[in-house]
Amino acid sequence: MSENIPDTLLTIPEVAQTLRISRATTYNLLSSDGLKSVHIGSRRLVRSSDLAEYIANLSSGADNAASR
Repeated sequence: MSENIPDTLLTIPEVAQTLRISRATTYNLLSSDGLKSVHIGSRRLVRSSDLAEYIANLSSGADNAASR
């Protein structure tokens, strides 16, 4: 067993609240492969590290667009 603490798994409403977007928009991001998720049973969850990576990519994308 690993001594590392695993990523926190976030629900779709938690992800939506964090990004300040609607649940529908969150599901659209998941469908478009913009945001990774995992399935556990019938639940769809997002790893906190995947959300952080998505946000980081948004920031780098915005910086690239502004420099054009």
